[in-house]
This record gives sequence, structure tokens and C-alpha cells, in this order.
Amino acid sequence: MKNIFVGNLAFGATEDAVRTMFEAYGAVDRVSIITDRDTGQAKGFGFVEMSANADADRAIAGLNGKELDGRALNVNEARPKGDRPSGGGGGGGRNRW
Repeated sequence: MKNIFVGNLAFGATEDAVRTMFEAYGAVDRVSIITDRDTGQAKGFGFVEMSANADADRAIAGLNGKELDGRALNVNEARPKGDRPSGGGGGGGRNRW
């Protein structure tokens, strides 16, 4: 199972449109476009899960830089949550002054 990050999505992009692009490379288990919890507005990125790693690798290679709704997609393997920097400008959530 490989989790794929899809960035630079148009705010109007649908999960069906993203699924269709990735299904050209193999079976898609799940598509999730991330939305703002307060407004429900899409944030411009999402994730695709594919069970076959070889299919996922081909999708990443084939779709990175391709356009969807006039925007060039940024497609790569998603990093595990622990590998991402924390938000809020650093400082670990503590005020230091």
C-alpha cells in the first residue's frame, strides 16, 4: 500500500476526477481531498492510496507535472506524519518571549 500526496489541486477538483487520473495506472483504494474544517473549502491538496506499489510508482512518475483543471499537479509519495515539520512557525507551540 502506498499513500500518494497530490498537491496544487484546483479548489474545484473532485475526488472522482483525481480517481480517474490515477486509475489509468492501476486500482485506487481511496481518494481524499483535504478541506478546511471550518469552511469546508478545499485546501488544494489531497491523498490517493494505491495497494500495488508498482502501480503507485508509475502513477507518481506519470502524473507529476500533469495538468488537472489548468494546474500542474505536484505528485509524490506522502511522508508519514512523524516526518513532517510542525506548523505554526516552529517553536513547538511554546512562546519563547
